[in-house]
Amino acid sequence: MKWYLSKLVFQVICGDGEHAAQFDEQLRLIFAEDELHAFQKARSMGERECMKDGLIKQVEWKFIDVSELHLLSEFIDGAEIYSKIREEENADLYIRNTQKRAVQLLQIGLHNFTAINN
Repeated sequence: MKWYLSKLVFQVICGDGEHAAQFDEQLRLIFAEDELHAFQKARSMGERECMKDGLIKQVEWKFIDVSELHLLSEFIDGAEIYSKIREEENADLYIRNTQKRAVQLLQIGLHNFTAINN
């Protein structure tokens, strides 16, 4: 088992969404067998953490995907170590780029997983 640092990207939508696009980028520690399992674990974690907060006004957190994955030394599984909210002019472009990076990470993990297990 190895430690990985992953970046999870969420879109933050307040009220009716009539505001500059905001994205929360969170760095998380993931403990997994290999890159493929780390990627899948990070993706599952992001999907579980989507939430709605209706205290003052509605805030929706939409999980976009995992955009980075780095092998690390020993840390605590799932600990958030960094978070950044971004405002983007073009939300669709930001989401597409995040999802493109996620596909690349998945392909790398699959390639490395099959190379090790063959």
